[in-house]
Amino acid sequence: MNQKEFNEVIVRQTDHCKSMLVVKGAEYAPRAVKNTAVDRLAHFKKAAVVMNTTPKAALMGMLSKHLISVSDMCMGEQQYSKEQWDEKITDSINYFLILRAIVEEELNEED
Repeated sequence: MNQKEFNEVIVRQTDHCKSMLVVKGAEYAPRAVKNTAVDRLAHFKKAAVVMNTTPKAALMGMLSKHLISVSDMCMGEQQYSKEQWDEKITDSINYFLILRAIVEEELNEED
């Protein structure tokens, strides 16, 4: 794969990630779409309360399922469709992006 092809893959993936974050945001935090005062990270904070842990740790628990699935896909002999790869890779990246937002919020609270 040359540099141009690589760059195109990255652009397509990041565009897809953004699109999915918007769609899932509307699904999981519909009020946050229209009202900027609504916490976009509320589900992770609620999960943290249920799990008696932090939002970061709650997210890591959710992400672990996806990482194990990606690992199985990489290590196994089975062939997977582009759609299956897209779903698992996009979900994993998006969990890391949400983790970035959680970390940013926590760091801003410390200031």
